[in-house]
Amino acid sequence: MLQDKVLLEDWLVACRSNDVKEKPIQITLMGERLAIFRNSKGVHVFKDLCIHRGAALSLGEVKNDCLVCPYHAWEYNDSGACITIPQLPEGKAIPKKAKATSYSCIEKYGFIWVNFAGNAPELFNYPQMDGTDYHNVIWGPQEVVAKPPRIIENFLDVGHLAIVHEGSLGTESHRDIQDYNVNHEGNRIFSDEIAIFQPDPDGSGIPKYVYYTYEIHRPFTVSFTKKDRENNKLMTILLTVRPVDNETSVAYGILSFNYATGLSDESIIKFQDDIFAQDKPIVENQKPEELPLDLQVELSLVCDRMSIAYRQYLKKLGVVLGTA
Repeated sequence: MLQDKVLLEDWLVACRSNDVKEKPIQITLMGERLAIFRNSKGVHVFKDLCIHRGAALSLGEVKNDCLVCPYHAWEYNDSGACITIPQLPEGKAIPKKAKATSYSCIEKYGFIWVNFAGNAPELFNYPQMDGTDYHNVIWGPQEVVAKPPRIIENFLDVGHLAIVHEGSLGTESHRDIQDYNVNHEGNRIFSDEIAIFQPDPDGSGIPKYVYYTYEIHRPFTVSFTKKDRENNKLMTILLTVRPVDNETSVAYGILSFNYATGLSDESIIKFQDDIFAQDKPIVENQKPEELPLDLQVELSLVCDRMSIAYRQYLKKLGVVLGTA
């Protein structure tokens, strides 16, 4: 397991809710191979290892609400206790050591979140999915050969929109970024509204300014809201990143709209895939791979206030993975 006290005590995304169906699945998170399964009580997460002979529990099945090892059919209940060993003679007690390592998990906002330490904080709040005012689309997974902080900072980087995403999220004629502030209110860290000129921000074909507000929720979970002031249209994208190992990450998102887009969910996902495909080679080739938390290492501009705030936030928390 990758060692980072801050992250191990946090909630980290493991997979989408709809990835966990009748059969267990295998997911690697923080270098740890996990078996995730669903029974009548909900979703559960075990270390993907049978204590008996090291088989992958994720290759087994769910039977009578228990996870059954594929090798010798040992049955583990959702707390991790082994309750059945077929090879034991009748009346023979099950050894106390016969347990699977279980981890805390939450199913919320369309994802499965895992906490390794057992003393997890409250999950961040994403009100767009708490009511019926927004249409929400789950996006991902997208694998990236990069460390999570670089992926997150790219998402928070307003200056690249008119360059990397020219023609969709910006134009060559409007590359300047006006000054803005980053606000700290309690546990919230968020930007002022930032004016961005886009060629077709709402599907009407009319170029106009829209206004982005970025927010940091957790070390590997951030969002922005794009506002069309003329029509009071709001779109929020939440990005959350799963650290797979020291080299690889997986990105997921929620796209939320308070208006009818006129597009299918599949079209919305396709557009986001295309945007992410433009970012991916940039992020995968950045040097150093670790995000420098010393602000003197790289040259920053005023328009980089949000990424500076993110680096300061990681440094204050003491996040080690993917930072330098």
